[in-house]
Amino acid sequence: MRAAVVSSDKQKLVEVKDVQLRPLEYGEALVDIEYCGVCHTDLHVAKGDFGDVPGRILGHEGVGIVREVADGVTSLKVGDRVSVAWFFEGCGHCEYCLTGNETFCRDVKNAGYSVDGAMAEQCIVKADYAVKVPEGLDPRQATSITCAGVTTYKAIKVADVKPGEWIAIYGAGGLGNLAVQYAKHVFNAKVIAIDINDDKLSLAKEVGADLTFNSKMKGDPAEWIQKEVGGAHAAVVTAVSKQAFNQAVHSVRPVSKVVAVGLPPETMDLEIVKTVLDGIEVVGSLVGTRKDLEEAFMFGAEGKVVPVVHTRRLEEVGDVFKEMEEGRIQGRMVLDMSLK
Repeated sequence: MRAAVVSSDKQKLVEVKDVQLRPLEYGEALVDIEYCGVCHTDLHVAKGDFGDVPGRILGHEGVGIVREVADGVTSLKVGDRVSVAWFFEGCGHCEYCLTGNETFCRDVKNAGYSVDGAMAEQCIVKADYAVKVPEGLDPRQATSITCAGVTTYKAIKVADVKPGEWIAIYGAGGLGNLAVQYAKHVFNAKVIAIDINDDKLSLAKEVGADLTFNSKMKGDPAEWIQKEVGGAHAAVVTAVSKQAFNQAVHSVRPVSKVVAVGLPPETMDLEIVKTVLDGIEVVGSLVGTRKDLEEAFMFGAEGKVVPVVHTRRLEEVGDVFKEMEEGRIQGRMVLDMSLK
């Protein structure tokens, strides 16, 4: 089968080649992948930012149809449409798995990083961890919800924003665009989108942002947000930018949360006096649990959240990575396994 694997050549990053899958083991299912989204985390993995994994099949935004199930599988049947997410499997018995925080399991397995992922014509999954995609949800759009959607949905849950309150979304790209939609159409919040790209801000406005701000053209967004609305009640940072994290802290009003999602390589400058005197909470949010994904899918099936996706061939994954690094992608690029 064709698969996109991490190259041992750092100049190439990724190669599309023929790969042979191993036989199924107890509790597993074989999935014929229909589509797989391309995430910035895939680029991090290909570059070795989390550690070198040459030969690993990339991809954690997969959607496909179950072809075969092994012994011990009761949660899936042949013909089910399922997802392959970053949270591939937890140990199932640690304190995090047992308290609704399974994504923080210390023995977690991640699709496309520690185990082979979904940028391939087929993928082996742990059946109990493969969340079903509901009928009525376009499978191409479901790929985005599998990662970007559930990540931002969970982040806004963590932000604890209430209906009618202001939330600032830093970064209006593939993650931020969905964050705007979940915040506006699911949580009924007032949304401010901040980015350095007018095209992305225009799209954010189309999908629900009440206010937008180009921090490259207009200056300090924090100062503007404080003046315009008296400070946001919460902020979610999807931008891969240290500056955005620093600005987010200064954009919220007292007793608010700043939720960190993006993964820039630098450290943020956290002003201790402001954090203490204003009671600001800065908290990280890591993707979402299987239950979060189930809920995120449901809102997509109901039409409250509509990911903006564009299909490409598997062989174009290297081009997608380049466009991603150059900031030229609107919405989400999705690899269609049926295209040759």
